[in-house]
Amino acid sequence: MDSSARTPVKSLRRGDTVALVACSGPVDADALRSGAATLRSWGLRVRFGATVLGRHPHLDYLAATDSDRARDFERAWLDPDVNAVISARGGYGAHRMIDLVDWDALRRAEPTVFAGASDATALHTAIATHVGTPTILASMPATAYFDPVAAEHLRGALFDPHGTRRLPSPAAETLRPGVAEGRLAGGNLTVLAASVGSAEYRPALGAIVVLEDIGEEPYRIDRMLTQLLRAGWFDGVAGLAIGSWTDCGGDSDAVRQVLRDRLLPLGVPTVWRLDIGHHPGALAVPLGVRAELDAGTGTLTVTPHT
Repeated sequence: MDSSARTPVKSLRRGDTVALVACSGPVDADALRSGAATLRSWGLRVRFGATVLGRHPHLDYLAATDSDRARDFERAWLDPDVNAVISARGGYGAHRMIDLVDWDALRRAEPTVFAGASDATALHTAIATHVGTPTILASMPATAYFDPVAAEHLRGALFDPHGTRRLPSPAAETLRPGVAEGRLAGGNLTVLAASVGSAEYRPALGAIVVLEDIGEEPYRIDRMLTQLLRAGWFDGVAGLAIGSWTDCGGDSDAVRQVLRDRLLPLGVPTVWRLDIGHHPGALAVPLGVRAELDAGTGTLTVTPHT
């Protein structure tokens, strides 16, 4: 994963336009309306991708065809009136559309904000590799996790992306103390493991890695971490900012033991149970910008100007 950022994104202001697109799974219409209403309450104008409520003709786990989803994402990014592109929800499917996006055109265009989480990790990785602009890992508007606290975290990241921000996580637990500095990279573990061997695969050299997942058994988490370790993805990481593992085996201690077994040998500052991932009140974490991780106090501080 390319941890460099070519051009910083602009801050959003009241009156700016955001586009909600479906890059992965089908979107619930009621959830979409509710999420859009929250964005409008911030003074933003909201546009919808043409297939944001679409359905694939044969595969019911996809929101429209790969080409249609890629076209919606691309058009939103290239529209000079759109200031941010936001993934409405996750699911599965973003990897399927990456090769259909004109990344050269996106790189030549005015820098645009992208926000999303879960399956959108594939797009975070692709944007980092092909465009080089920072992105925002955050709860998505058409999901059950987009509660008022998570929404406020996204609002702060959109309207003040350049300020120093301490991301609070009261339940954070130190696995290995120490302080790390570096650019933030990562996202959903399943999607990151699926990127191995792709054109977007880049080791997280020098980065503070963010990891989270949902609905995975501990042995599957072990397998995916082992895959990334063997592929060299963790080589040279600066620190590990590990988030939530919702519905992962029903026993948080089992997940904790897997994380300790697989990741502590890296010897870098490590903290887990940060408020990042699939749960209400999730933090909005900018990827591709610099941060400081104090694993001893469980503190992640975004420092984009350093």
